[in-house]
Amino acid sequence: MLKVSCNAAEQVHSLAQCRFFGPPKSKPRPVFTRRRVGVSFCNPTTKSPVLAVVSDRSGGAEGATAQVDTGLGSLADRLRLGSLTEDGLSYKEKFIVRCYEVGINKTATVETIANLLQEVGCNHAQSVGFSTDGFATTTTMRKLHLIWVTARMHIEIYKYPAWSDVVEIETWCQSEGRIGTRRDWILKDYATGEVIGRATSKWVMMNEDTRRLQKVSDDVRDEYLVFCPRELRLAFPEQNNSSLRKIPKLEDPAEYHTQGLVPRRADFDMNQHVNNVTYIGWVLESIPQETIDSHELQSITLDYRRECQHDDIVESLTSVEAIEERDSIHSLNGTNGSAAVAENKQQYCRQFLHLLRLSGDGLEINRGRTEWRKKSPR
Repeated sequence: MLKVSCNAAEQVHSLAQCRFFGPPKSKPRPVFTRRRVGVSFCNPTTKSPVLAVVSDRSGGAEGATAQVDTGLGSLADRLRLGSLTEDGLSYKEKFIVRCYEVGINKTATVETIANLLQEVGCNHAQSVGFSTDGFATTTTMRKLHLIWVTARMHIEIYKYPAWSDVVEIETWCQSEGRIGTRRDWILKDYATGEVIGRATSKWVMMNEDTRRLQKVSDDVRDEYLVFCPRELRLAFPEQNNSSLRKIPKLEDPAEYHTQGLVPRRADFDMNQHVNNVTYIGWVLESIPQETIDSHELQSITLDYRRECQHDDIVESLTSVEAIEERDSIHSLNGTNGSAAVAENKQQYCRQFLHLLRLSGDGLEINRGRTEWRKKSPR
């Protein structure tokens, strides 16, 4: 039983002291005191920052380490349910699904999932000492006015969490050739340990002033590689996974078309461009209602090709994409490719191609693909 005061201010102070709300690997082990009414476990509060020690693979003497001030002495960080893993090369955080994060199905929306992925990625960047703006800019990047922007996002959801469920998300990043980085995620139901989703993304560098892409220099690469896994670590296997599939351009006439989508002020992030999650919502606006009623989103892939500005008007286009037998069978867990599944694949699974473009000149903003599975009876 957790002992906290009935006074609201004292409750916050007590929760900030408790080990469950702080980074478990960076504090002394808690002292457990058995009582007739339960077990109380708390740690003394410290105002000094915590140092994360990780291996330095950028060169120099063997066994060298880098100590990074993670700033974990703040109240927000002590209350946040996240910390670096033991090797310091990935980050885990737990989230409670709030009532305002669920949709008509009484489960978390895909936008909620995407926002949580973004949140845990930003918190990971801060935990290793990158910029406090949450966008993982290194010292060299800030000097040159460089930022990271998303080139591709792929999310697969096997089971949607419901209101009050606790989701644990692990994330890590690594180099992606000479042009950018890759960040992966694994989502688990914290109560059962079941993997309920995976995601991967590719990021490229952009000059914040000119809005032009730029190659990742050796100086920038050396600054972040020290925090990346030594061996290639992927949320999805390199072979036979839909995250790598090319998305063809959707040509007119599209089967479904939604016009007049405009970015709201709240859609712009700290980098002064439309947040990645907003594009997901725009893509889903042109999904036919019958699909929304009978199916749920299984995976979404977006290729980001152009920024959307304050005064732009966006069109969302969607058309059905033919499902190959190999792809549909692969997407159905536990079916073992049975003939019955092959016969019913069109009823069970639906697949769409998407295009977001600017109204008027038709300039391409995003290409997308979504896969939908039939809803299970509740």
